[in-house]
Amino acid sequence: MDNTLIKERALLQDSGSDDEIDLLQLWNTLWRRKWSIISLTLVVMMLAALVVLTITPIYRAASTLLIEQKAAKVVSIEQVYGLDGSGNEYLQTQFELLKSRGLAERVVSELNLTTHPEFDPRQQPEPLLDIAGLLRGFNLQSLLPFTLPGDLAEEPLPPTEAEIHDAVVRSFIERTTISPVGKTQLVKVEFEMADARTAALVANALANSFIESQLEARLDMTQTATNWMNDRLSGLKGKLQESESRLQEFRDRENLVDIQGVTTSAAGELSQTGDRLIDARRERAEAQSQYRQVTSMKSGGWERMASVPAVLSNLLVQQFKSEQAKTRSKVEELSRRYGPKHPKMQAARSDFDAATASLKTQVDQVVAGIEREYQLAVANEGSLQSSFERNKNEIQDITRKEFKLRELQREVDGNRSLYDTFMTRLKETSATSDLEAANARIVDRAVVPDAPIKPKKSLIVALAGLLALFAGIGITLLLEALNNTFKSTDDVEGKLNLPVLGILPVIRGKERKTIARLFNLDQDKSFSESIRTIRTGIVLSGLDNPHKVMVVTSSVPGEGKSSVSSNLAFALGQMEKVLLIDADMRRPSIAKNFELPVGTPGLANLVAGTAKLEECISSHDGIDVMGAGTVPPNPLELLSSPRFAKVLEYLKDKYERIIIDSAPTQAVSDAMVLSTHADAVIYVIKSEDTSIPLAQKGVGQLLQNRAPVKGVILNQVDVKKAQKYGYNYGGYYDYYGYSKGEKA
Repeated sequence: MDNTLIKERALLQDSGSDDEIDLLQLWNTLWRRKWSIISLTLVVMMLAALVVLTITPIYRAASTLLIEQKAAKVVSIEQVYGLDGSGNEYLQTQFELLKSRGLAERVVSELNLTTHPEFDPRQQPEPLLDIAGLLRGFNLQSLLPFTLPGDLAEEPLPPTEAEIHDAVVRSFIERTTISPVGKTQLVKVEFEMADARTAALVANALANSFIESQLEARLDMTQTATNWMNDRLSGLKGKLQESESRLQEFRDRENLVDIQGVTTSAAGELSQTGDRLIDARRERAEAQSQYRQVTSMKSGGWERMASVPAVLSNLLVQQFKSEQAKTRSKVEELSRRYGPKHPKMQAARSDFDAATASLKTQVDQVVAGIEREYQLAVANEGSLQSSFERNKNEIQDITRKEFKLRELQREVDGNRSLYDTFMTRLKETSATSDLEAANARIVDRAVVPDAPIKPKKSLIVALAGLLALFAGIGITLLLEALNNTFKSTDDVEGKLNLPVLGILPVIRGKERKTIARLFNLDQDKSFSESIRTIRTGIVLSGLDNPHKVMVVTSSVPGEGKSSVSSNLAFALGQMEKVLLIDADMRRPSIAKNFELPVGTPGLANLVAGTAKLEECISSHDGIDVMGAGTVPPNPLELLSSPRFAKVLEYLKDKYERIIIDSAPTQAVSDAMVLSTHADAVIYVIKSEDTSIPLAQKGVGQLLQNRAPVKGVILNQVDVKKAQKYGYNYGGYYDYYGYSKGEKA
């Protein structure tokens, strides 16, 4: 086991304990410092009370306004003003107007606040301690031994009236508070001042000025709207007259009287012409069909034309064709009985020729009639088509004129409607210009406040006390965290992983040599009982292998190891033959504590061979004592020599217990050498003084050299203070008075 291992174990134990907060330990820590915390709290509260008493009280006056979302009007003309007066945006706008700089300047001028002592910077008293002014006035250049060009600048001029007015207005705005009342249309206008009466006047003036400014703004808007509408109305009137003139000129130029009647008549005529045109086209198509049939048969002679259905449909052609057929039949009948020159035959042929000529003539007439009817149908269709086109063009012309007329008429109607609307609005605006109602009214006027709103003295003092209490607690915990010493047996066992053999109470008002023999003198029963407790622990820990040679050491000088060694030797001397050796050759104290004569030989002389054993040992109250003797120049070499080991072996045969007072571990290496000869090493730690890392280092060095460190003695413990702070040493210290023989 070495120093690193000791530290690692200690750190592991610390980390395990840090995971949980020991509330009792925190409370004990605070309880130990309770009077310091209470004193700090009381002092801070007293200082806060003194400071609060010097602060000028500030009063707050408040007036209440009701802002209506829609102002009451005799005639609604919101369109003229562009105000709808509804919605949350409107109320927010009014709140911002109440905080506007223009309204603030109006009230400042109305109440002449630039001359008020609280606002006028020229009338304000100088502060008792103006730190900001001192910082601004500090000039590093003034410390220089020479003059710079900037030092020749002119002194600043006093503030002008405009600057004072601007400063007053800014201060006025900072003191003004606009507080809307939730879920209502009410708003509180608050103003803070040291002068309670002026604060009330300002709050009421703000409310009145806001209402007046709203009325003036509405009157200005009404007048502006009236002027604009008058100008606009003149332009609209001229535009209306111009459009009416264009409409009349168009009527006169186009000779339009009743365009609707003309359009109806032309439409009727066009419809009739269209019907006739349709009939003419049908007739022309029929005539054209007959004409084409006749024309196609002309090349075949009249006989083929006679077979055309249009020709055959003629009654005369049918009659002549029937006569022809009869005469042909007669000729054919007579030709079978008579010859060609027979009179009957000639008469019959003559009838046939006459019937054929009549048929031919009639066919030619019918064909000529078909041609004439076709020509007439074509001419009639062309005439009707021309008439239809003329009627259609005439209607289109009338329609275009009608569109133009309607366009001009719409322009006239629109101009007239706009003119009439503006005329109506102008009359409404003129009629209601003097009937405007304000959109806000005062519900409650501000009264002179009878109590200041700040400073809240009791609250400030209470908060200061609370902060001081927290600060005291924090400082206490910080000091506790920074106090890296051993304050209890739990600290020793937890940080060093060594058992505590016992504690020794602090002894005040006694000399060191008295404390070294206090057990034997039996002047302090509690101290003596604590020594006995340590003795018992040492004896019981060595039942199987008694600790014949014990080395007592510490981390640094002044921890009381020599006193512990002496008193422990006296305690063991009551039961055994004990030798106390002073091995701290650099700062020996045993000889002084036991009042040995100067020059008495000791351990150094014995090891060096300059003195005999009997000369070095003296008896005192049941124990033998060997001082350090003449301090050698090389104590470590002397203790490391084989002669010292032989001396120690010789002494072990003569004594049942040898107690060696060694030098501190962090001063020299004597304790490391002595621990190699010891059966037990006892480590002394001074309560609330020895640093934990220092003790860990010393114990670690001993363990690294395989020293038999058996335990720790916590020395110079202020038992009453520890008990008051919550530390208990039950089992190590007699709290109940048994050692004094007191009765329960």
